[in-house]
Amino acid sequence: MILDHLANANRYTTLHALFPCAFEFLTSTDLRALAPGRYPIEGDRLFAIVEAVAGRSREAAKLECHRKYIDIQLVLDGVDEMGWKPVRDCRQPVADYSAERDIRFFRDAPTSWIATPPGAFCIFFPEDAHAPLVGAGSIRKVVLKIAAE
Repeated sequence: MILDHLANANRYTTLHALFPCAFEFLTSTDLRALAPGRYPIEGDRLFAIVEAVAGRSREAAKLECHRKYIDIQLVLDGVDEMGWKPVRDCRQPVADYSAERDIRFFRDAPTSWIATPPGAFCIFFPEDAHAPLVGAGSIRKVVLKIAAE
């Protein structure tokens, strides 16, 4: 898991072959002009999801993980207090992994909470369970889904 500000995005471009394109999209696109929805960047290998939702409580948030995709979650408005826990430490799955949706949920409590303000992003790798969209008020963000392999 990585937490940083978009101004430092160039530090992470060498971590994955699609990260340069991902961060180029985040830094060169008028993200505030995008309506909620899905936006293709590199087909199914790299795409953006714009979300604008009411924040939820910590108790209502469930940890989730993905096997096929890495998430870069950039907060645009509000503060997203994302929960985090290593997948290897999660012991209470809600159900089996769904390959179709690339997601598995857990009842476990996060190990830590990361208050992510506007202009900051978190990168969640397949080994990172995360509970996003926690906060008071509305949260607007862009989630980039990057094929892990």
